[in-house]
Amino acid sequence: MPLQMKLSAITLDCPDPLALAAFYQQATGLEPHPRSDAEFAGLTREDGLFIGFQRVDDYRAPSWPGQIVPQQLHICFKVVEELDEAEAQLLELGAGKPEQQDEDRYRVLTDPAGHPFCIVRDR
Repeated sequence: MPLQMKLSAITLDCPDPLALAAFYQQATGLEPHPRSDAEFAGLTREDGLFIGFQRVDDYRAPSWPGQIVPQQLHICFKVVEELDEAEAQLLELGAGKPEQQDEDRYRVLTDPAGHPFCIVRDR
């Protein structure tokens, strides 16, 4: 029988865990973990999924699409809004918009700590 694994957590390195948690909380509606602090913050979902943010001294943001500092991780989110609308909302929250490759199918943005993530239309 093949191994069955269920994703339980994703943790991102960053310079400011509370600020990055606030960005993702506003973008996703996930609940802040009650023991979040300046060293490690988290968000939780009802089904147990946890997104963590850990402080790293001398953090260097990924350089996407270049590879001077590799992205190391890429998260994708489905959105119910049109891509233009979702992108505008995320940019207002502090996301960045690097060079794009296929804006009709998806958008690649960066969170305030520089991690690339994409949004795709949930059809």
